[in-house]
Amino acid sequence: MDTYGLIGYPLKHSFSKAFFTEKFTKEEIDAIYLNFEIENISLFTGIIESYPTLRGLNVTRPYKEQVIPFLDGLDPRAQAIGAVNVIKILRENGKAKLTGYNSDIIGFQDSISPLIDKNIHRKALILGTGGASKAVFNGLKALGVEPIFVSRTPKEGQLSYSDIDQNIINNYKVIVNTSPLGTFPNVGDAPDIPYHLLSDDHVLFDLVYNPAETKFLQLGKQQGATIKNGAEMLGLQARAAWKIWNE
Repeated sequence: MDTYGLIGYPLKHSFSKAFFTEKFTKEEIDAIYLNFEIENISLFTGIIESYPTLRGLNVTRPYKEQVIPFLDGLDPRAQAIGAVNVIKILRENGKAKLTGYNSDIIGFQDSISPLIDKNIHRKALILGTGGASKAVFNGLKALGVEPIFVSRTPKEGQLSYSDIDQNIINNYKVIVNTSPLGTFPNVGDAPDIPYHLLSDDHVLFDLVYNPAETKFLQLGKQQGATIKNGAEMLGLQARAAWKIWNE
């Protein structure tokens, strides 16, 4: 029986195990999907050694960047993004070869593209600077939307939340939340932006999918903004991961 799994911490919010377990049952695939909730990336090597039937892993926060030094190679797209959410495992003579990929960009780009009007949506704010934000950045660039990161501790070329004023809101009509703010059970949390300045020209996309309508999305919806959560993106990136593992 083949084994697949997910590494991250914490994993109580995880979508992947339910998705793949259902897929294996429906399609009568002889495989199992496990959650590997590790508190430190140093435990990663032990997982590879302890599960010789592992063929692939998904990677979620906070390890999308931290896992890279443990890999033997990177797909060019993952290399350009600087983050990995899929690991393909090949074994030869008992030795595992690990290659990192990024399917987040596929899921995000395909999910948000129907909402983008190139006459209106020329610039985007990306809230958060974790591993998933890098895939979002590259996906937006590919769609012709110029993104900028917003951080509580901004580096050069980034914005702070206090920088977001009427002028910024007027010019950046796409806002993507890549932070965990609003994830169940902390459903009352939302990124600190001036929601009252939003309009019906804005698109708000939240990578969070539990709850289905986060506080971030609710506040945007109240101003007439188009909203979408990360559920479809997750399904798309999971299907892309399966293709990577089995191509």
